[in-house]
Amino acid sequence: MVSFLRRRPKLPADRRPEMDSDERVLAWAYIGSDPGGPVAVATNRGLWLPDRGRLGWHEIHKAAWSGSALRITPAEVAHERAGYTVLVDAPAVAYQLQSPGELPDQVRTRVTRSVAYTSHHPLPDGGVRVVARRVTGRDGLSWSVRYDSGTPVETAQTVAVTDELVTAARVAAAPPQ
Repeated sequence: MVSFLRRRPKLPADRRPEMDSDERVLAWAYIGSDPGGPVAVATNRGLWLPDRGRLGWHEIHKAAWSGSALRITPAEVAHERAGYTVLVDAPAVAYQLQSPGELPDQVRTRVTRSVAYTSHHPLPDGGVRVVARRVTGRDGLSWSVRYDSGTPVETAQTVAVTDELVTAARVAAAPPQ
């Protein structure tokens, strides 16, 4: 007996987001209980959500799948500094997915794959995580930091130590010459 793989139905044209010409759909799922309602769409460039547009994989701090709901915590830029950004968590959003298919796996894989470097460092009054992320369609890495809760992020000492940590991380992550 020959077994056939069931293919996921194609994303309906009227639900397709306005993607870039080099962007392709990897997985999708209806949000909520209405099979004609909004959809979440994972592409090679990011996650399309009906109320947010596309979040690049590098713009998602956390993604969690509960078995029925996809919870996304986007990154938000708090400060721009020379050579890196200071990020904070934007409010998390959760989406109940109907027949999620491969969407949760694609989200987890793509968010994880976007991280090229990460390290946590204690500071005198807190801590900081230094992160380099791959940005689809762009050469090089995007550097950012995320401070632990309660860390004084704008003191001269914290900024100076953070600058040194990012510089050291760039050297450590650089490909061999």
